[in-house]
Amino acid sequence: MPEPSVQERRQQRHRRMTVHLPVRISTIDPEIDRVTGKPYFRSSDETCHNVSRGGVFVRSPEPVSPGRRLLVELDIPDGPKVQTIGRVAWSRAQLSGSAGESESGFGIEFLGGSPQHLSALERYISRTVQRPSRPTSDTTGPTPHSNV
Repeated sequence: MPEPSVQERRQQRHRRMTVHLPVRISTIDPEIDRVTGKPYFRSSDETCHNVSRGGVFVRSPEPVSPGRRLLVELDIPDGPKVQTIGRVAWSRAQLSGSAGESESGFGIEFLGGSPQHLSALERYISRTVQRPSRPTSDTTGPTPHSNV
């Protein structure tokens, strides 16, 4: 059996939880406009669709290029806005008309942030994961799962 990649080992370290939380993404490094070739900085309000202590997945029709550093501002319920620096670990764009393809978006690996913000994120995840499950038809709430 092949050795797990660094990314897979990192994902396995943290419990990942499906959520729908507002997140503001701002590039630290410039993107390059495909038409003009000029650099620009991107700032957008998105929704993260899963989160862990190590990073988030952001579904987006216009994924940010891998390797880009970002300022990530995550709005957690009943808590402070979590601000952290991240790096786009991977990115995928869905080809139009391709049935069964994965959703377009990008994975952000957290590189650092204030201990208070990261602790608040950890408390939110622990609090949410420890809640007893109850049947519901609401698909917008968090769903814990592990990457094994």
